Amino acid sequence: MTLQLLLSNIGYMNISERIKYLRKEAKLTQAELANKCGVNRVAVTHWESGKNVPKGQSLLNLAAVLGYSPEFILNGNDSDKSGLTNTQPQVQSNVSEIGVIHAWDSASALEEDEVEVPFYKEVELSAGNGSLVRKENSGFKLRFSKATLNRYNVDPEAAACVTVSGDSMEPMLPDKATVGINTANTKVKDGKMYAVDHDGMLRVKVLHRLPGGGLRLRSFNRDEYPDEDYSAEQAKDIKVLGAVFWCSFMVSQ
Repeated sequence: MTLQLLLSNIGYMNISERIKYLRKEAKLTQAELANKCGVNRVAVTHWESGKNVPKGQSLLNLAAVLGYSPEFILNGNDSDKSGLTNTQPQVQSNVSEIGVIHAWDSASALEEDEVEVPFYKEVELSAGNGSLVRKENSGFKLRFSKATLNRYNVDPEAAACVTVSGDSMEPMLPDKATVGINTANTKVKDGKMYAVDHDGMLRVKVLHRLPGGGLRLRSFNRDEYPDEDYSAEQAKDIKVLGAVFWCSFMVSQ
């Protein structure tokens, strides 16, 4: 069986079948996969039974371990598949690095390695059909390590954080997640996530370039939000605001 045909067959599986198949191809037990992804074995069992799906950092870790993009893991269809390989990227658990969490507020002094990034809390980026731009910087800020921003080639002056609304990017970005945007990175790279101003609506989507200068807007939740293809003329109404470099969300207890 050719690699292309094999990938096509994997794509027809549902997400739980796909994770189980790729885990076995990687010759990993559920416990081994859990350890590499930084989760417990029960989480992997739930992924493979269809009881739950990987989200956020767990999804990114799973994709790295199995050698596929998050989109392929979720949907089985992506232009950026890396193929099966016996040499999988190693994702190490950082549990041992967790330290004390310190509370801070607007009056707390910045540490030497910290910068404040504007948080446009009252401006929501839609992960659905779009939210109108409602307000400029309201004064809220989030703190980032300079080293972290530097690692991802993000100039602090070009960074901003906003709130995502809607469910089109679930499970990667749940409703009300916060995303960091690099406004200096507006050149579209296929399969990457960007914030865009779509004719006055702020949205977060995975972008793909189309022949002739067109643009495809893709959601992770493709069952409810199919791909949106725009011609070169229509794409003139879509302004790329920046690449998404970070995300965060609260987990309900």
